[in-house]
Amino acid sequence: MLLIIIFLSIIITSVLAVIFVNTKTKGIITVLTVIALSIISSIPAINSLLGNNFEILLSGTLQLGLLPIKIDELSAWFILTINFTITTGAIYGVNYMKQYIEQKNNLTLHCIAYILVHSTLISICSVQNGMFFILLWEIMALSAFLLVIFENYKPETLKAGINYLIQSHISIIFLIIGFIYVSINTNNFSFESFAVFTSQQPVIAGVVLFMCFFIGFGIKAGFVPFHTWLPYAHPAAPAHISGVMSGVIIKIGIYGILRMLLLIKTDYLTIGFIILVISLISGIYGVMLAIVQHNLKRLLAYHSIENIGIIGIGIGLGCIGLGSENKILTILGFSGALLHTLNHSLFKSLLFFAAGNVYQIVHNPNIEKLGGLINKMPKTSLLFLLAAIAICGLPPLNGFISEFLIYSGIYYWLGDASLVSLFTIAFSILGLVLIGGLAILCFTKAFGIVFLGSSRNSEKKIITEVSFWQLLPMYLIAIFMILIGVFPAFFIKLVQKPVQLFSNINISNSANLSIITDSGLINSLQSISFYSIIFILLILLILGLRKLANKNKIISSEPTWGCGYKTENPKLQYTASSFVRTFSKLAKPVLEIEKKEIEFSEVFPNKLEYETHPYDKVEKIFIDKFLSSIKKISEWFTFLQNGKLQRYILYGIIFITSVIIIPYFIEKISKFFDFFMNL
Repeated sequence: MLLIIIFLSIIITSVLAVIFVNTKTKGIITVLTVIALSIISSIPAINSLLGNNFEILLSGTLQLGLLPIKIDELSAWFILTINFTITTGAIYGVNYMKQYIEQKNNLTLHCIAYILVHSTLISICSVQNGMFFILLWEIMALSAFLLVIFENYKPETLKAGINYLIQSHISIIFLIIGFIYVSINTNNFSFESFAVFTSQQPVIAGVVLFMCFFIGFGIKAGFVPFHTWLPYAHPAAPAHISGVMSGVIIKIGIYGILRMLLLIKTDYLTIGFIILVISLISGIYGVMLAIVQHNLKRLLAYHSIENIGIIGIGIGLGCIGLGSENKILTILGFSGALLHTLNHSLFKSLLFFAAGNVYQIVHNPNIEKLGGLINKMPKTSLLFLLAAIAICGLPPLNGFISEFLIYSGIYYWLGDASLVSLFTIAFSILGLVLIGGLAILCFTKAFGIVFLGSSRNSEKKIITEVSFWQLLPMYLIAIFMILIGVFPAFFIKLVQKPVQLFSNINISNSANLSIITDSGLINSLQSISFYSIIFILLILLILGLRKLANKNKIISSEPTWGCGYKTENPKLQYTASSFVRTFSKLAKPVLEIEKKEIEFSEVFPNKLEYETHPYDKVEKIFIDKFLSSIKKISEWFTFLQNGKLQRYILYGIIFITSVIIIPYFIEKISKFFDFFMNL
């Protein structure tokens, strides 16, 4: 109880302080508040992972019932992930936002919204009451909306924020429907009523109820086809908010899905296949769209969809393991999903922070206009490369560990697979391989075009590295990523605590770490990480010996062959579009790529331009056509808004008359029916 009082006191005090202090102090208060909230919430979270769940029961209203607050192992895993990413985002943000120091009012609202997002994310993972869950979810959505529209003077930013807000409320509608359905039948909003209620219902009812929640949480998480808000909101927000949104805000959707799996007793096999198919589509479609993007932050946003797909594949495998009582598949599936949730939070926030450094210095997110930044921003370049290697799932970094667990789960599924399962396994392996290969292609393009080669920027801006304090949170993230990759056994052992909640749902014997240990997976992972490090050190040793051998030699450098051009021209380099031109041709049936040629009337024009604009085909089918239909219907009623005052007065008279007359006629009609029925 004391922790809750301190938690609420810090939030209220810090919000008031942010309102009244000067602009420079607002960011410092926000960072200190986030650190304080992280420490307070991490204490019970760590205890939960050690086996001592935090649980307290607060009195509520007669309608809402009691308010249980419980931090179990699943809550603890997400709270610790949230705290680390929010804290590093705050430290990065306080330095990044110095360029907006003159926008006092916007900064005040921004800092308050950041504190509210952090506190509500922690609270969502702790409450065990549906009504309070929805209330906190709404506060979180509104606060995130304010963070996205910080630069509200830009029309595209405001449009992206409104898009996010509308789809967030569509998400809330599905969640409300699910919670109300259960509460009506149980007369209780508590999470404890879910298991009892769903266990007494037909299996199909449980599946439908779960899918209602899955759509609600899936919109927040960014599963295809519920992802269309995400590629707009991430690029529109400041860099630290993009990192936080991708790192933890969309992960709260994953938390919701996992929580519902613990609460709803139903056919896990059916649910597992549904989640697996949706996740494979999300992963493949997300990375395909990422490859053809020209905006660096938009490219990273589509990779969030890809990685949500990978997390979903792990969840799908875990559910299939529950349904088929395959103990190893259950553990490996959920272990991979939960560990990849943490891993993606790390390397994706690092990528967005690096992209923010580039944008802050160059003021241009267009990949086609960048190049040669490794010479001017070597630290940012190295950190971006490190995160790119991790997101591609290459050893010895953290992305490889979680993806290896998911691959291993598919392998162990083969042991008791039916004919249908064999086809699913084949497509799952093919999908994961395709996702990994395309991710490597995408980040080879991104790193190569942005950081290597020569600068394509004609404005000749002075480009320098960002400050140490802005790089500090990026170093912390990088160290954490390396630790997970180098010492996977510790983190796999840690993730077994929340996984045991799932493995005990439908499996008679408690599943634990010994299953993974006995199968030799941890030893295999440790060996791969060890030999990868040896390989990297060997390369560094060879480079060092080469440098030492050439220390006293005179090395002459000459320009490379310029294809007949005498002077160096940055236009001779690959562009982002030409780099992936072959892929664009192959993916043409799936992707929507608009080509735009700008023609000039001169016979010998000085300048010709050729542009390609990728567009999301899912958005075109499900969003654009729907909005177009609404627009056409609304145009039928434009005659009502004609600008004539007399008609507006007439509308008012008609409305008032209708309010008076309609109830009278309804009463007469009801009396007539009563008379007729009595005959």
